[in-house]
Amino acid sequence: MARSQVLNFADNFKAVITTAAWRSKPSWMLVAGSDRTINPDLERWYATRANSHKVEVPGASHSVYVSHPKEVAALIEEAASHAR
Repeated sequence: MARSQVLNFADNFKAVITTAAWRSKPSWMLVAGSDRTINPDLERWYATRANSHKVEVPGASHSVYVSHPKEVAALIEEAASHAR
């Protein structure tokens, strides 16, 4: 997994965002119930703040896409089915 991550493009840090997309577009959030990298309470707060459709996977770690691929795929499919 470490080899699949790449450095962020430096110009991305210079971008000016005037309106966050989550304020006007639907979003989906998967909360990994046992995430030790990002506190699950913080993930829940993010989801609530963005009014996201939230799915929680109890016992899932930060690498939820590896440990629970079916749940992740189901969430992606649900989000895709609502795309305009």
